[in-house]
Amino acid sequence: MNRTDKIFGIAALFDTPDAIINAAEKVTAAGYKKIDVNTPYPVHGMNKAMKLKPSKLGFITLFFGLSGAAFAMLFMFWAMSLEYPMIIGGKPFFSLPAFIPITFEVTVLLATLSTVIGMLTFFFNYPNNNHPLNGTAYIKAVAVDKFGICIEASDNKFDKDVIEQLLHHLGANEIETIYYPKDEVYPIFQPKYLMFLAATAIATSLVTYFVLNKLMFMDPFNWMMVQDKLIPQEKSEVFEDGFGMRKPVEGTVARGFIPYPFMGEPTPADVLSNPFLPTRENIELGKKKYLIYCSPCHGNYAEGDSRLRGQFPNPPTLHSVRSREMSDGMLYHIITNGQNIMPSYASQVTREERWAIVNYIRVLQRAKFARESDLQEIKKESAANVE
Repeated sequence: MNRTDKIFGIAALFDTPDAIINAAEKVTAAGYKKIDVNTPYPVHGMNKAMKLKPSKLGFITLFFGLSGAAFAMLFMFWAMSLEYPMIIGGKPFFSLPAFIPITFEVTVLLATLSTVIGMLTFFFNYPNNNHPLNGTAYIKAVAVDKFGICIEASDNKFDKDVIEQLLHHLGANEIETIYYPKDEVYPIFQPKYLMFLAATAIATSLVTYFVLNKLMFMDPFNWMMVQDKLIPQEKSEVFEDGFGMRKPVEGTVARGFIPYPFMGEPTPADVLSNPFLPTRENIELGKKKYLIYCSPCHGNYAEGDSRLRGQFPNPPTLHSVRSREMSDGMLYHIITNGQNIMPSYASQVTREERWAIVNYIRVLQRAKFARESDLQEIKKESAANVE
């Protein structure tokens, strides 16, 4: 390696982890501050031997991690609650559980990036590819199976003879004087280099232009641009009306699916019976779907106390005599077909879920107009549970 006469430091090699630990303790005890230890793998207890203080890198990680969490939470609060509020299934504007994944990801992202950038800039002062230890016999040995210590010449107590004597006394196998490498200058602003750059830029531009503007339009490379299909909103030359987006042929149904036969009628022509028993599982399903799709207008307890006050007219209570006397099939028909300003929920709720909602509505009605026998049964169940 080319070198100058300026010394970077004195490096010594040891054979065992115990020897390097002892050397680090003795060198540190002797008052040397500008030292570094190089080992092929982490050696337990080295931080204590070198009297290294805990790294402050964790504070950078903590600060930017908390900053990421605060930024994500405040941004979503501003977007969803203030700037562009949306009502989705009766959920609150500030839905904390829905915000947690994004908050977590932004926290991890900023914490990770700040850790890496802070480590490279503030703690490593940018990696130095021209470091004096690079390429030396010392660094090659410690990268394999040796343990080394290097005392830099910038240390206030640096004395070459004294340090070599100390390292010999500590049992060093080899001692090497490390010199600063000679600075090598590579002039780039030369006519031939500038001509090379210009030729490369021109050739790259011509090839890119040919590939993107000529080659991709030639057979067989044009298959991505010429396809036998219509994209949405594209004009069709096959149909007389020119529309490319076609509606299904009237009367067609999906295989294995029978459409609801009473759609559009005020009342079903035939009596519909509930095929699902009001089991605990079915009622829990009905409660879940009711609170999502029905409660924004009808209220949590079907009282007609809409949570969207001022946006839509409040619907009638489902505890009226008329509602309680309705058959299950009629309630199912209203959910499926809609009534007055209430739209159909057939596209949002499956058939099984609609019947489950009907069962849950019956539970709410029964709870509001409980009979004496219902109360007695509840008391019996409570007593049985206590026993």
